[in-house]
Amino acid sequence: MSRVLLNNPLASLEQLEVTVSRKDGISEELEEDLRNYGAELIESAGILLKLPQVAMATAQVLFQRFFFMSSLKEFGIVEIGMGALFLASKLEESFVRMTHLITVYDMIIRRNRKQPTKIPLDAFSQKAYQLKNMAIAAEMQILRKLGFHVQVQLPYNLMINYLRILGLEDHDQITRRAWNYLNDGLRTTIYVTHEPPTIACAAIWLACRDEQLKLPCHLGHEWWLLFDVDYVNFKNAAAHIRRLYYRTLDRLELPLYTKEIDRWLLK
Repeated sequence: MSRVLLNNPLASLEQLEVTVSRKDGISEELEEDLRNYGAELIESAGILLKLPQVAMATAQVLFQRFFFMSSLKEFGIVEIGMGALFLASKLEESFVRMTHLITVYDMIIRRNRKQPTKIPLDAFSQKAYQLKNMAIAAEMQILRKLGFHVQVQLPYNLMINYLRILGLEDHDQITRRAWNYLNDGLRTTIYVTHEPPTIACAAIWLACRDEQLKLPCHLGHEWWLLFDVDYVNFKNAAAHIRRLYYRTLDRLELPLYTKEIDRWLLK
C-alpha cells in the first residue's frame, strides 16, 4: 500500500525564540547538549537493536519535535528517547520488544557513566519495571503532545536525487560525506526547523566544501535554485550541523532523568 506524504510540521518562530525548557530555567547550552545526547542514545540503541536507519532517524526527529512542546525539566531524555524509538519501530514496521529496548538503553547508559556492564539488566527487577513504565508512558506523551502528527519525511532520497542532478552521484566520497552530515543533523534541531530539501542542500554543500569541489554559482543560475531552496536557509542548517563538532558532551555527568535535572539546576 502506498504511503501518503505529508509535510513535516516545523517549529514556530515563538517556539524557536524561547523554548519551553528555557522558560523553565534550562540554559541554551544545556538544552543543546541534552538534545544532542538524547539523539545519540537513540542512534546507539537502534544500532544495537539492529533497527533500520529510517526507524532510528524517525525516532530522533520525534524526539526533537517533542522538546519544542515540552520541557526537559518535566521529561528526561532517556524516557522520551525510549518512547520515541519504541513508537518509531512501530511506524516503520520494525517492531522491537520492550525488554530488549530497556536492556540496551540501560547498558549504554552504564557504559557511558563508567559503570559495570558485565551483568545485563534483570528483566524482572524493579529497575526494569520502572524503565518499561517510563517508555510506555513516554510513547503516549509523545503522541499526545504532538497531536498524533508523527509523520516524518527524511531528506536522504532527496539528497541522492540532487546529487544525480548535479552529476555527482558517482562521487563516492561526496555521497558518503553528505549522508553522514544528514545523520549528524539528526542530533540538532534542523529537522524541526527546516524542510527536507533545505537539509539535503546543506549536507551536499558541506560535503563538497570538504572535498574542495566548487558547485555552479553563476548569478541567476546558482545550484540551490534548481531545488527551490533559499541560500540563507541551507547555510543556516549547515552551520547548525558544523556546530556539533565544536562541542564536547560530558556523557558522565549530563542529567538523563528529571530528578537529575533538578539537582543540576541547583548547582
